[in-house]
Amino acid sequence: MLAGLLFATNEASDRRDSLAATLPIGGVTLVEFQARLLIAAGVTQIVVVVARLTPELLGAINRLARRGIAVDAVRSPAEALARLHPLARIIWLADGLVTTGAVVAALARCDHDTVLVSRDGAELERIGPDAIWAGAAAIDPQRIAEVGKLPADYDFASSLLRVTVQRGAEMMPLPDTAAREGHGVQRDSRALAAKGKAALVSALSGRRNWVDRYLIAPLARLALPPLIERGVPAIALGMAGAVLGLAGLGAEALRYGAAGLICVIFALALLSFAEVLAWLRDERRLGELLRWTMPGVTAAAVLLLGSAKGAAEGSASAPLLALATIVAAALAERAAGMAERRLWWAVPAAYPLVLLPASTLGQGTTGLALTAAYAVITLAAAIEQLRGRIKG
Repeated sequence: MLAGLLFATNEASDRRDSLAATLPIGGVTLVEFQARLLIAAGVTQIVVVVARLTPELLGAINRLARRGIAVDAVRSPAEALARLHPLARIIWLADGLVTTGAVVAALARCDHDTVLVSRDGAELERIGPDAIWAGAAAIDPQRIAEVGKLPADYDFASSLLRVTVQRGAEMMPLPDTAAREGHGVQRDSRALAAKGKAALVSALSGRRNWVDRYLIAPLARLALPPLIERGVPAIALGMAGAVLGLAGLGAEALRYGAAGLICVIFALALLSFAEVLAWLRDERRLGELLRWTMPGVTAAAVLLLGSAKGAAEGSASAPLLALATIVAAALAERAAGMAERRLWWAVPAAYPLVLLPASTLGQGTTGLALTAAYAVITLAAAIEQLRGRIKG
């Protein structure tokens, strides 16, 4: 099993009587942001090391506990060890660290002590001639037990890092893109807000599909920061996306295929933004609804285009191709959920993008043939990957 170790002991540099772990980042506290990254990586238990329990920190811990995982506040290595499962692998994030899901997921795959390192980062400790701790590690509970044997006045976090390195932990280089995606330790609220925006956008750009990475993420870099600053609710973005999607579907029903697809594409972008905000603000029901809404809008757009084209041509080819696209796409999504998704694989938002050029040229049936082929190829690739995993 996986467990998480967080620290909430350092004071914020620009706010009196506030902890760095309780500074706001995109509408939640930093410790909650860290915890959600851990939960997304598969962590089922979180231990938070505290020096004092402020009202903000206590509220954050209580909100995390409502997510259905075990969350404990401790003050010493002995208390932490007593709460942690003895066979757990621990992902440790430094106090004040902002990072991305990709970094946490990479550490979650490590089955031995691993320390994330970089060549710069003055706010953290140097652990070698050319290595500075980058604020995250995967460790064995035994490392905490070893720190517990040291004098009580030793700093818990610093001692844990030294013990882990001395035990021969592997050094994992920090990805070059991590700094641009917001990775780093911050204890200043204004600097943290800037890093938080980058980390939020990386939640989209880090996804393993070309639509989110190359289309939605660039739009998010422009749109999300002002939305976060103004506190725009996720549900407002979701409703705007739904209205725009309905407008696009209406345009398709009236046989304005290209205009309808453009509306659908922008609607899917708004729904993606809303999903990220819902994840950040722990609006789980809304996030789940949005995850179902996006493929639903796409399926309706494909079916309406096929129906309109079939009626115009007096042929069943377009409707059948639309239906084939929906069936193959649904199966591909199910298979891809159990496989390691490739960048080129189809996702619901990809189909309107493939359809748009053909529809603009008046070749809607050709576009539907391309989407059906794209879905079938994705499905075949996912099945082959799963077969290879079973054989291996």
